[in-house]
Amino acid sequence: MRRVAAGWAAAAALGACSAAPTSPGPTATTTTPTATSTTAPTTTATSTTATTTTATTTSTRSTDQASRDLITAASAGDLPAARAALADGADVRTTDGEGATAPVRAAYGNHLDVAAALVAAGADVNHKDRTTQSAYLISTAEVGDDPRLVELTLARGADVNAKDRFNGTALIRAADRGYLQIVDRVIRAGVDLDHVNSLGWTALLEAVILGRGDEAHQKVVARLVEAGVDRGVRDRDGRTALDHARQRGYAEMVRLLSG
Repeated sequence: MRRVAAGWAAAAALGACSAAPTSPGPTATTTTPTATSTTAPTTTATSTTATTTTATTTSTRSTDQASRDLITAASAGDLPAARAALADGADVRTTDGEGATAPVRAAYGNHLDVAAALVAAGADVNHKDRTTQSAYLISTAEVGDDPRLVELTLARGADVNAKDRFNGTALIRAADRGYLQIVDRVIRAGVDLDHVNSLGWTALLEAVILGRGDEAHQKVVARLVEAGVDRGVRDRDGRTALDHARQRGYAEMVRLLSG
């Protein structure tokens, strides 16, 4: 009987030992949430990096780039591009490799709308490039007998007696080319009528010497005479405009200058 009781006791003890390993179960379950919680911050960090990259991509062009783009737009007569460059802070005083500002480039192309936007932004119409050309001087000789750009530059403070590389005024330049409307406009603006350039010529002398006696130059001579130019000014050879007209057989100019 004692042997049976002892067997039961042994079996009970063995059952207790077999049940003991089941206690770690809750510990394993507790560990799993911890691993999941650790993963979440990693996802948040990735999201932050993506946001920073996007902000960098949408930044605007630099002021230097906008200024260069402004000159390009002015040369092409591209008003929307010029306005966009100005909105991005372009400096209207910036020059290109030839010393030209955006207004000078716009003037060469007679791009009036772009020129107007530039002067409204404070551009200097008297700035000269390396060939001694300003927007004003260009407007008097390089864009045909179209006085609109002359009007714009004069309204924005152009120096009416500015000189080119030959020490010539706007009046001399326009008279040389037979541009009556521009001649008339700068006369009314108060240009020096009898300025002598580095060649020894006045506007009147250039109109006769370089004008070929055609109708356009005849009209310029008539306007100059009407304005009161000194017809007695002589060139370096001692000859007057009348002398040159007679020598070349320009009958109408002779008539105008003999009155």
